[in-house]
Formats: sequence, structure tokens, C-alpha cells
Amino acid sequence: MSLLSTYDPVKAFPLIGRADAATRHCFLEFFAVSVPNENTRKAYLSASGNFLSWIEGIGLASLSHIQPFHVAAWVVFLSKSYSTASVKQKLAAVKMLFDWLVRGQIIPVNPCTSVKGPKYSVRKGKTPVLTSSEARQLLLCIDASTVAGLRDRALIGTMVFTFARIGAVLSMHTDDVYLQSRRLWIRLREKGGKIHDMPCHHELEDWLSEYLAVAQPPCGASAWLYRSIDKHSKVLSDRSLEHANAYAMVKRRAKQAGIETCVTNHTFRATGITDYLSNGGTLERAAKMANHASTRTTQLYDRRDDGIILGEVERIRL
Repeated sequence: MSLLSTYDPVKAFPLIGRADAATRHCFLEFFAVSVPNENTRKAYLSASGNFLSWIEGIGLASLSHIQPFHVAAWVVFLSKSYSTASVKQKLAAVKMLFDWLVRGQIIPVNPCTSVKGPKYSVRKGKTPVLTSSEARQLLLCIDASTVAGLRDRALIGTMVFTFARIGAVLSMHTDDVYLQSRRLWIRLREKGGKIHDMPCHHELEDWLSEYLAVAQPPCGASAWLYRSIDKHSKVLSDRSLEHANAYAMVKRRAKQAGIETCVTNHTFRATGITDYLSNGGTLERAAKMANHASTRTTQLYDRRDDGIILGEVERIRL
């Protein structure tokens, strides 16, 4: 709820600010009640802001004046600057918002209902993937003689060996790393409030143990597992590492290792899944390890065919 604690719809969206108290309340209620996930809330606020700003820009002064052809024109406008997937996400967010306003009896009908987004079909994800040797090179190039190095190696290793999303990794506490059957396990809080427990690969177990030796708070207290580092004292702070800072760290570590692939936080999830499947793992077990509801989602991370395609391309000899 931190995003909404200082949120002012009057300043953010003049169209909502000029509306009556019931409309403003229903608008805020949608984001506070219907969208509990913080990251989703940010995305939906951004989409709603984009739409309402565009509506004001074409001269509409009230929500009741919005018609389906206005929404359709906005979708066309978005398509000039955003990917198909982004356009569909923004349209879905605005549809949900107006559904909520209809249920709250703010407007009689949802003008988005009859509007269809652009067609989108994907068989393979766009996330950049590292080869096994590149991933190994990146991890070995991290200087583990510093607190930052221990943290970064353990963080990247967690994503690679457990297929975890960056959000789940950064929300871990020190007591989410625990001993069971003589091995370390980790507990992840994935999307939708799902609790997902995974055993640690033997290398990750070593990296986490070394990191916890300096990161574990005294007297058995719990703290954020992956914390930011104070830039003056160079010691771990009590604050969780932010997504943006984790992204900057990953880019910096890849550059130091001489990795030219444009890595992101999500790269290591796809890298781990692809490497697991390349070494004889099954798609069904990969889906379970990645906490995917369907193997179709897991298949988006499977890049084993990239090597086959490259080999076939080289058969072209002019």
C-alpha cells in the first residue's frame, strides 16, 4: 500500500480530481482493493494514467463521455509506441478499472468491453539467455572477498539454481534459508501469494553459507536476506535491495565478466531452466521447480532450439 499512501488523484489525474467524491473514492478503491500486488498496481496506475491523459488531450471532460471508439483510437495510438504485449496489458488494466467503476455505479457501461486488443501469439520468450559457460564465467568473475561480492554471487546463484523471479528473491528474509535433511532449502514467496520451497544446489548452498556468515543478524533475528550496502561504510544496511539496484548490479557484473549479452534480472531464470532441460531435465519437473501453473509457460523459457537454428543457418553457403 506504500504507493497509495501519498497518492493524490487530483494531482495525478485532473479528470478524476474534477469528479465527485464517489468517483474519486471508487477510483482509489480499485487500486487499493482489487489490485493487491504492488508491482501490478504500479503497472495499472501507469496504464490508467496514460489513458486518462490521452482522453483529456482529445477534449473529453468526464468519464461518462468516453465511448468505445475513443478506447479503440487510444489502442491505435499506443500501438505506434508500445509493443503488442504492452498494449494488451494496458488495455486489460483499463478494462478492469472501468468494470470496477460500473460495479460502483459510477458509470452505466464499460466502454472498453467491446474493444479488442491487437492479436498476439508467442511461442518463445524474449528474455535474453546466457549459455552455461557464460553464466559460469559471470559467477566466477565476482570478487567474493567483499560483502558485495558474496551478496551478488549468492543472489544471482539463487535465480539460476532455483528458477526464482527477482521479486521473490528480493522479498526473502534470512530465516527463509533453512536446514532440512542435511541440506539448505530456501522458501520463496511467488506471485499470487504462493509459497514455494526449493532445495539448494550444492554450489548455491556454499555461496549462501558464505554470505550468511556475514549477513545473518545477531541473536537469531530475521532480516532481509539480500540487503543494500551503505555506500559510506560499505557494510550491509537494514534495507532490502531494490529491483532497480539489483538490475544495475546485474548489468555491472555482466560487463565486468565481459558478457556482451544484454542481461536482465529475468535472464537467470531463463538460463537456469534452459540449462536444466539441456541436461536431461523434463518439462513437467521444470514447470514445478519454476512454480509455473502450466508447462506452456515454462516452454517460453526453453531456448534449446536456439543452438539448432544457429547450426542450420550455417548450412547456407554462398
